[in-house]
Amino acid sequence: MPAPTLRTLLLLLYGAGLRISEALQLKETDVDLEERLLSVHKSKFFKSRLVPIGPKLAQVLKDHAGKRCGIGNSSQPFFRTDQGAPVTRGTVERAFRKLCVAADVKRTDGTGYQPRLHDLRHAMATHCLVSWYRQGRDIQSRLIQLSAYWGHIDIAGTRKYLTMTPELREQASARFARYALGGAHE
Repeated sequence: MPAPTLRTLLLLLYGAGLRISEALQLKETDVDLEERLLSVHKSKFFKSRLVPIGPKLAQVLKDHAGKRCGIGNSSQPFFRTDQGAPVTRGTVERAFRKLCVAADVKRTDGTGYQPRLHDLRHAMATHCLVSWYRQGRDIQSRLIQLSAYWGHIDIAGTRKYLTMTPELREQASARFARYALGGAHE
């Protein structure tokens, strides 16, 4: 798999919080770079949704689309090989594993599984939460919005993606301390 394609996929998985299956199912017609909108069809539990993306991620996708040959038509997969075939999950997972080994990215906490593509979704959720704490946002309403963005019915499905990191613990503790000491109600 070409490195630029892997880079684009990884940025999409993290930046939009997509599942690998959702990213690989995208067709050319599902990626509206002018409106910065992705159409995800029949994802988990056969749900479809529109996924807005930011300008930086849209530019990454635009650059990726511009480097490809005009093979086929607009119903082609957005991520495809030089021959026009869809990029497969197995190919991406093998390339990701090689990248992790080369970069010496690994878990050292004794768990049986190493970083997975799906962990990018977990990282996105946790990083969003930390950012919202820093910005003084209403965490509950933002989690509801993230749930809708990901196509979840409620925040219970989203909550499992949140990982307590030292940075998140620090931000949450600071907010609680301000509240407990009579600060602004956030």
